[in-house]
Amino acid sequence: MINQPEILKRASKELDSVVGRDRLVQESDLTYLTYVKACAKEVFRIHPIAPFNIPHVSMEDATVGDYFIPKGSHVLLSRPGLGRNPRIWEELLKFKPKRHLKDDGWDVVLTDSNLRMLSFSMGRRGCERVLLSSTMTTMLFARLIHRFTWNAPPVCQILT
Repeated sequence: MINQPEILKRASKELDSVVGRDRLVQESDLTYLTYVKACAKEVFRIHPIAPFNIPHVSMEDATVGDYFIPKGSHVLLSRPGLGRNPRIWEELLKFKPKRHLKDDGWDVVLTDSNLRMLSFSMGRRGCERVLLSSTMTTMLFARLIHRFTWNAPPVCQILT
C-alpha cells in the first residue's frame, strides 16, 4: 500500500469518513470498512501467513479439479500457490484490493469458500476462531492505517 499511495489514501479516506479522527477504530466500525477489509484480504492473497495449511489425510478417493487424490493421501495446500494462481488471478503480483469488492461493494470477508486463496483455514476442521482472527486482523490493520502516516523510505544513494 505504501508503494501505491492512491490505495492507501482511499483506505485512509474511508477510515476518516466512518471513524473520524477523534477516536480509535472499534469492532462496530468494521461492517462499514469494506475497502480496508478488501486491502487486508489482498495482503493475505499475496503474502499468506504460512506457506501451507495444516496437513490433511484423504478419507476416500477424490477428484479435485484435474487431480485424482487416492484414499490415505496426505494433502497440503500451498497458500502462495492458491493466492498467486495465474489461472484464477489477473495481474497476480499487483496489489489490487478492488478485486475483492463485490458488485454492491458490501460484505468483504477474509475467507474464501471457493479456495482461490487461504487466509486462515477452511472446512469443518478449519480454524475454530476464524471470525475472531479475521476481526482482530482487520482491526489492527485499520488502526495502523488510521493512526499513522505512512511513506515509502527515501531512495538510498551510494556516495562515491
